[in-house]
Amino acid sequence: MSQNAIELRGLKKTYAATKKTEAKTALSGIDLDIPRGSIFGLLGPNGAGKSTLINILAGLVKKSAGSVNIWGFDQDENPRQSRAAIGVMPQELNLDPFFTPGASLDMQAGLYGVPKALRKTDEILRLIGLEDKANAYARSLSGGMRRRLLLGKALVHSPQILVLDEPTAGVDIGLRQMLWDNVRQLNADGMTVILTTHYLEEAQEMCDQIAIIHEGALRALDTTANLLSKLDTKTLVVETESAAEISLPAGVTQSQRADGTLAFTYSRSAISPGEILDALRLAGVKILDIQTEQPDLQDVFLDITK
Repeated sequence: MSQNAIELRGLKKTYAATKKTEAKTALSGIDLDIPRGSIFGLLGPNGAGKSTLINILAGLVKKSAGSVNIWGFDQDENPRQSRAAIGVMPQELNLDPFFTPGASLDMQAGLYGVPKALRKTDEILRLIGLEDKANAYARSLSGGMRRRLLLGKALVHSPQILVLDEPTAGVDIGLRQMLWDNVRQLNADGMTVILTTHYLEEAQEMCDQIAIIHEGALRALDTTANLLSKLDTKTLVVETESAAEISLPAGVTQSQRADGTLAFTYSRSAISPGEILDALRLAGVKILDIQTEQPDLQDVFLDITK
């Protein structure tokens, strides 16, 4: 059996022209392997094609070309099995306001054909922290509770793969931490997790590997550590006692931040921080404090999608 949870080959999607819109290519030939047991980040700006890709995986959108293999099942040959292997927590709050959380989970499990004796409604309610709200109408739940219920609905059929589409959009810090604790536990139990998010610091902290999609094409695919190491820039932040005219080495750019500190951005493969500090001392600048800043995932993202 393949070591990949998902394998995509030449995946394309073109939306046909309408009276009001021209034909649009959302995905232009994606080749992508997502390893089993990983937490995988799927990133890209708005309109990049992420939602189209997720909807194809979930069986909600029909691809134009290519192949989709989910947990060893070809989507064309075994659509039912491939769809059962994946659970999607959508970005939209699509809940029936007149159903209780317990009833919502039971109904969702029934739609997936899970027998009553095998349903894990109480267990899932405990996992998502809604055990005490099992009999409350969904319309009475807070926004954060509703988002937790969406996670529960994605888990009712015990999928091997969990897709989280912007799971922390508009939620508070406490809920965000609870969600990530749940995700880490599910992943530790063997579940493959695919995450899309605009909070790039979350992706940097959570994901083993990251794919960046832009304009329907795969622009980057690597481990998080390797992506971060590809940017050569680094910043030296210096707190000084007084300003002075500084003659900096070629290739170093200087800026002053709102707090008065000086930021020197340089290529770490060409210049050492010691050269910058030597230039400061030569200019008679008294240094009070020093710190360095490494590039983060946001820098990588902007560099790829600019």
